[in-house]
Amino acid sequence: MEESTMKEGKLMKKGKAAANMMDRLPREVVVHILSRLPLPSLLNSKLVCRGWRTLIRDPFFIRKHLSNLAEAGNDPSFILESNWPIPDQRHFIDFFDHSEGKVISKKLPSSPMPMYLVDSCNGLLCMHDTSRSVYICNPFTRLYIELPKLIKYPTLVGNLGLGFHQKTKEYKVIQIVFRRKLRRVDSSTTSTTSSESEVQILTIGSLSWRDLGTIPYRFIHSKTKALVNGRLHWLSKPNRYTTASLLVSFDLETEQFQEVPKPDCCGSERCLRHLMVVRGCLSAGAFHENDERVEIWVMKEYGAKESWIKELSIGRYMPPTLTQQESRHFIYSKRNLFVRVLCVLKNGEILLEYKSRALVIYDPQHETFKEFTFPEMPRWFKIIIHVGSLNWLHH
Repeated sequence: MEESTMKEGKLMKKGKAAANMMDRLPREVVVHILSRLPLPSLLNSKLVCRGWRTLIRDPFFIRKHLSNLAEAGNDPSFILESNWPIPDQRHFIDFFDHSEGKVISKKLPSSPMPMYLVDSCNGLLCMHDTSRSVYICNPFTRLYIELPKLIKYPTLVGNLGLGFHQKTKEYKVIQIVFRRKLRRVDSSTTSTTSSESEVQILTIGSLSWRDLGTIPYRFIHSKTKALVNGRLHWLSKPNRYTTASLLVSFDLETEQFQEVPKPDCCGSERCLRHLMVVRGCLSAGAFHENDERVEIWVMKEYGAKESWIKELSIGRYMPPTLTQQESRHFIYSKRNLFVRVLCVLKNGEILLEYKSRALVIYDPQHETFKEFTFPEMPRWFKIIIHVGSLNWLHH
């Protein structure tokens, strides 16, 4: 018993000595090291000593950490949300050490109320609740604010997007609500419909939303959004009878919409299906009506139509996770409609999402597929890229 007590005493002394040694390290050295850690490791570092805990909470350090994450070009992290069969389940998945064969998965605490994931920017999540109120929150610090009520359609959450403009240092939330309008050509002609959407925007910190009028676009679901060069991008489908799509941007500084040139691959039979960001460039997943392959197109120089290049083509694959019934439906349907390219990893591998049911890593060098799973992975989910950070709106 005495021997055990003596050992515990020695361990406590060693722990205090190590903590004192860490406290004595020059501040610039500590900042340099800690600001390059992935968020799960950074959170563990808060336990080392009081000095580190104070530093990690400092707004200057939080900005530095977020900036380093953006500049380092590390593999991305994600928030995965599931509301079935158990509601309000979220997991943080970090591919930071994927090149070394390690991926971190962490189950996040539930929200104070049922919430639904909408978008992510700079470590902040845009979410809404069952009453259609919109919130900005940080899932790690658990700080959140409720945004002012919408001016129009307060009970309807349309296509929401959260963005940050580096020049103005402003966060903005945009809501786009599609409204089908009846239009009579003349007294002898039956009515037709025109597609247009109403736009509202909120600069976070303002007391109310502003009405930006209507636009002649019908945006495809929010999964297709991408933030590049201070602009949010969506795909717009002119009507339900065509697979062709327009590529539309919204400048967060000027608050103007503009069409962006598409690659020449787009025609009557080939269409851009979803958007993503590859190595900082606006990119798109495209499919061909008569082909089961998904293509990845990248715009190397923003705004230049001729800079679009096809980087990869991904063939047919059936994830084992899909049940037999779903597999049958998958086989006899347009399979590539259910595949979404999430990102290109540093080692060249591609992370794919299949029908909100499975995550798959594709190796283009060997043309092999490997399903990715983690403990407690739900059967149905929504997934978005999310930078793990302690960032908050006032930092």
